[in-house]
Amino acid sequence: MVGGRVLLDGGAPLLPHMHRLGVDPGDIGVVFITHFHGDHTLGLPPFVLHRVFVDRRPITFVGPPGLEEYLERLWEVSWGADWKRVMRPQFKVRYLTAKPSGTVSGLRYETVKLDHGTMGSNGYRIHIDGKVVAYSGDTEPTAPLDKLVDKADVAIVEATGPGDIFSHMSWENAAKLRKRHPQTRFFFTHVYSGTTTGAVKDLQVIEV
Repeated sequence: MVGGRVLLDGGAPLLPHMHRLGVDPGDIGVVFITHFHGDHTLGLPPFVLHRVFVDRRPITFVGPPGLEEYLERLWEVSWGADWKRVMRPQFKVRYLTAKPSGTVSGLRYETVKLDHGTMGSNGYRIHIDGKVVAYSGDTEPTAPLDKLVDKADVAIVEATGPGDIFSHMSWENAAKLRKRHPQTRFFFTHVYSGTTTGAVKDLQVIEV
């Protein structure tokens, strides 16, 4: 989450973490989805439940082609026939396919197509409060990733663990990426617990 109003993907357990941190789920105005793997989307149904019954402020989802079809299918799997009959009419949502560059909820963003297995992943450069936040989702250590993080103030990038990891980036390649972009502050996510010394073992909140 960035600035209390932008959500980057929605892995589980999203809603309990928000409550634990004292974050109002209703303040989220836009959700950027990088790709449709479960560890990046399966925390969204409880969050959407909150936005249907507790706080009905409008919300926008931005993501790859097929975004609306994927998410509406996820909501329907979660609640069956009641989704379309009862809940969908109360959900004030827009689905937007990410453009190469655009504006949503008053924020400028750029999209960089990243390599991640057969699905790929949308990386985003989000301009917020005079800063550029780059977010990769999952990615291999290929050239588009350098384009994504170049001259960003903060880069949130996955680094799954040591060694050669299919469709993801190793800790070793993450270290090389950081060395190539010394002016960018990196936060590495997706690290397998216990594989890297000093890896975070629990939720942390970092103010930049």
